[in-house]
Amino acid sequence: MEEEKKYKILVVDDEDDLCEILKFNLETEGYQVTTANSAEDALKLDIASFDLLLLDVMMGGMSGFAMAKQLKANPSTASVPIIFLTARDTENDTVTGFNLGADDYISKPFSLREVLVRVRAVLRRTSEHQGSEPAVLRYQGLEMNLDKKTVSIDGADVPFTKTEFELLHLLLEEKGRVFSRQELIDKVWPKDVLVLDRTVDVNITRLRKKIGRFAKCIVTRLGFGYYFDA
Repeated sequence: MEEEKKYKILVVDDEDDLCEILKFNLETEGYQVTTANSAEDALKLDIASFDLLLLDVMMGGMSGFAMAKQLKANPSTASVPIIFLTARDTENDTVTGFNLGADDYISKPFSLREVLVRVRAVLRRTSEHQGSEPAVLRYQGLEMNLDKKTVSIDGADVPFTKTEFELLHLLLEEKGRVFSRQELIDKVWPKDVLVLDRTVDVNITRLRKKIGRFAKCIVTRLGFGYYFDA
């Protein structure tokens, strides 16, 4: 892992022993770790200051899904990456997690090595698009600030999940190029997570809704994939 920055991770799980195990192992890897035993306690913290959330789905009070929904609706926390930790591993639950903007989804019981690999992958993807890129991408009234990770439509800020932001960034940066679903999966999602074609479609549908009058610019080329038609 890169040592230039000490990443801050928040672990939210109602199993205190699990929180302590994750905290110990993540801190051993060089991360700065805070734990909370409920979504309610976590929401009292400055969520926007964290680089990643490890969030349990099934908790006694507010669920992880409910907490994630609240965070993604707030522009100040919408871009904070989330990895769900859960004993529920059905396809519907996985799609629900990604539909809420999750960056990854790990089923319990899991190995600590698996968690560390996925944490590194998400954090690497979070920071990989910095440096030589232009700070802003624009198309008419649609504007993406690549440094602040924000999107505005006709001057109004719109909250985006990280996955939605990455999809729009890719399509807008290479306008007119058709991306297959597999290309989008390879470029936007971590290499070590299984993503269904349907998950891509769900995210594209959600992206279209968020960009309002520009929705028609994201075109489906049947049998091939998606592209941004300028």
